[in-house]
Amino acid sequence: MRALRLLLTAVFTAALAFPQSSAFDKSSLDPTCKPCNDFWRYTNGGWLDRNPIPDRYPSWGTLSVITEGNRERLRTILESAAKSNALAGSAERKIGDLYASCMDTTAIDARGITPLQHDLARIAAVQTVPQLASLLASLQRTSNIAPVSLRGGQDLKNSKDVIIQIGGGGLSLPDRDYYFKDDPRSKEIREKLLLQIAKMLALLGDTPDTAAASAKTILAFETELAGATMTNVQRRDPYSRYHKMDFAGLAALTPAFDWKPVYAQFNLSESTPINVGEPDYLKKFNAQLSAVPVADWKIWLRWRLIDAAAPSLSKPFVDQDFAFRTVLTGVKEQQPRWQTCVATVDRTLGEALGEVFVQKHFPPEAKRRMNELVENLRATLREELSNAAWLEPATRQAAVAKLNAFVAKIGYPDKFRDYGKVAIDPAKYYENLRAASLNDRLYRLAKIGQPVDRNEWGMTPPTVNAYYSPPMNEIAFPAGILQPPMFDMQADDAMNYGAIGAVIGHEMGHGFDDQGSKFDAEGNLKNWWTAADIEKFNARRDCVIEQFNTMTVGEGLHHNGKLVVGEALGDLGGLTLAYKAWQRSLKGKPAPAAIDGFTPEQRFFLAFARVWGTKYRPESTRLQLNTNPHPLGEFRAIGTLQNMPEFHKAFSCKQGDPMVRPADKQCKLW
Repeated sequence: MRALRLLLTAVFTAALAFPQSSAFDKSSLDPTCKPCNDFWRYTNGGWLDRNPIPDRYPSWGTLSVITEGNRERLRTILESAAKSNALAGSAERKIGDLYASCMDTTAIDARGITPLQHDLARIAAVQTVPQLASLLASLQRTSNIAPVSLRGGQDLKNSKDVIIQIGGGGLSLPDRDYYFKDDPRSKEIREKLLLQIAKMLALLGDTPDTAAASAKTILAFETELAGATMTNVQRRDPYSRYHKMDFAGLAALTPAFDWKPVYAQFNLSESTPINVGEPDYLKKFNAQLSAVPVADWKIWLRWRLIDAAAPSLSKPFVDQDFAFRTVLTGVKEQQPRWQTCVATVDRTLGEALGEVFVQKHFPPEAKRRMNELVENLRATLREELSNAAWLEPATRQAAVAKLNAFVAKIGYPDKFRDYGKVAIDPAKYYENLRAASLNDRLYRLAKIGQPVDRNEWGMTPPTVNAYYSPPMNEIAFPAGILQPPMFDMQADDAMNYGAIGAVIGHEMGHGFDDQGSKFDAEGNLKNWWTAADIEKFNARRDCVIEQFNTMTVGEGLHHNGKLVVGEALGDLGGLTLAYKAWQRSLKGKPAPAAIDGFTPEQRFFLAFARVWGTKYRPESTRLQLNTNPHPLGEFRAIGTLQNMPEFHKAFSCKQGDPMVRPADKQCKLW
């Protein structure tokens, strides 16, 4: 969704004293391509031609470069922490020791599968269904390999409360449809999964024949689970994921599985409300407990254990795990070890690492400027909602109330998380990950029954991304994304509004897309639209679905419009809103001058299209089309701009040009 490179405080300060720069590299353009034919290629072609996808990545683009820059900054922080004399137990010591334990591949290789022996022995000891159920209950605490999971989360219809959430899992392939599609590519992936399982089990000591037979057992087991799993499109409807019940209701869904030991190990009361995301999946899990032989369950659990642990074990396991990632994504080489270790620390002790990151790379002026942009877009959207003639007064009033209640989180949490209970041993990498994972699990489960913590973030500060949370009714922009070219203190407003402004509008727009619009100002799953307005909104939604269903991606592939419609609506509404907010900001000011031969309006759209300058490997393209609710970058740019009259005017595009949809088919949200 977004990303960029941060500047040091001194650079930001200096920027205030000098004229705004071009902030656009004209060599990124492809001047042989006409902007009205393919604006994405026109904007990014030069850069894409000079920057092939590195072998270690499935895709490569503007946001990838920003992510790389952040990783280098985090590497510097972690290498310093690893060498420091920080006090034992301090956050600096913990992040340094975790990084050091990850980097010590000699020690990791010497241990082989030793870290797994305890869990392997527990699986081997199971002989009966009650023993299996007992093991699955205990695995809720120590790992994520069970086919069902208990966690805490907001009650979608009473967002102030944290209740128990019961969900499913257990699939090795990226999506349930991978188990059922009959096209050659899907069949090939399933065949290669069988080989992957067999090779991984061989590393545990199984004979080739045993490993091959076990692989077939595992695939058959997971195919049964997949058949009871909702599709990605079904899961997008929050009502389809809301099934609130009590303990008796949960027990009735899974009579063969006793939830009481699970509750007991987390000190949960049986009176706590529960939401079951996929009741049919739980019924299938319950049936599998008795229908599937215990021996087959043990085979599957061994696979789940090794599959989850492989990236954290010795080189043979890491290499074999990578081998299957090449099948799914097309990557050709593994990332440098330091990048893996940086990502690990960010994932497990992210706020401890992020606190140092923002101290070094996110000055107060950046936060002030972002807040200014956010409030201008909020004011603009408020005007749009208030003046939306297609909405009835009751809907307009509720929409404005929701917008006014939006919380904008910029950069980092007001209070950073304390990881004091996590014990880190610089000599035991796998155990460190388990300790951090358990601490995080207990931390989140302890919130059940407590008021929602509004300080919580869903991303770490260095993350190159942003989000909107419907139950929290908040938008968040981590410091990691607030970097050039997404957000550049030295660039003119046209560039910043076209890039980060469009992202701000995108996230705000999620509050009113086909999912977010089902939540009210307090974050509750509750209809606040009149029946007539829902029908009119659905017509606008369906326009975007049709557009993405029919755009050709290549090789006969298309997006699933119903899967990507939320993000596509976010892009369309967000860019429209950002353009109007930028125009609003110019009132009472002299007209901006052209820079580098481009009018301010042209620069606005160049900034937007540059963000999505990304190319993908064929395998990665298919993976994203099958599983990702975001359209491919190229089509995020093209699809959005085809509907924008302001873009057409800026570049003198006419009806009949590829970048102009027919007037009667142009989609519009606001």
